[in-house]
Amino acid sequence: MAPTTSIADDLLNQPVPAVVADAPHPDLALVARAKAGDSAAFEQLIKQYERQIFRTALHITQNREDAEDITQDVFFKAFQKLNQFQGNSKFSTWLVRIAVNESLMRLRKRKTARTVSMDQDVETEEGAIPRDFAEWRPNPEQNYNQAELAEILRKTIAGLPPGFRTVFTLRDIENLSTEETAEALGLSVPAVKSRLLRARLQLRERLSRYFRKGNEGSK
Repeated sequence: MAPTTSIADDLLNQPVPAVVADAPHPDLALVARAKAGDSAAFEQLIKQYERQIFRTALHITQNREDAEDITQDVFFKAFQKLNQFQGNSKFSTWLVRIAVNESLMRLRKRKTARTVSMDQDVETEEGAIPRDFAEWRPNPEQNYNQAELAEILRKTIAGLPPGFRTVFTLRDIENLSTEETAEALGLSVPAVKSRLLRARLQLRERLSRYFRKGNEGSK
């Protein structure tokens, strides 16, 4: 009679699967070719990321012409500094970092950027309240269609201070991770989380006041 084996024995006797290393990101091959002088490879990188870079610049500057100029400048500078990209981060993150710097420089040149103290209270009809306790009370979908909401949101985001607007754009619009956002902006992860929280709170309060006024005007 053949000896019986347990399930544990069967598992122990199975071959151990080989550990497969993470495959390198396809961008790295394109970057390597571009560094070697392959212009078609760099054009492919432009096609992949020009819309993302344009959206990032547009959300930060709130000006289409500026965003178009910045997009061109980003890829021109990226081409000039391509040898400085070491592959320690995603190529897209490296591009976003350049785009953010160019966008903020454009804002500084305009001299229209306004700053708001992160500790400043929010003024509401009921008086001043700490910004951390901003409420989100109205249900805007009851009174506005999707197109109207999109335009209201765009204008409200434009009113955020540039530092908050930049973090909000990268995290909540472009869907970069907290770590990628921190790397793109040269900030710590806790700093990104803090700015994102305050950007969301300010956005909620601004939208709340907007919809309250709309509701009062319709009565």
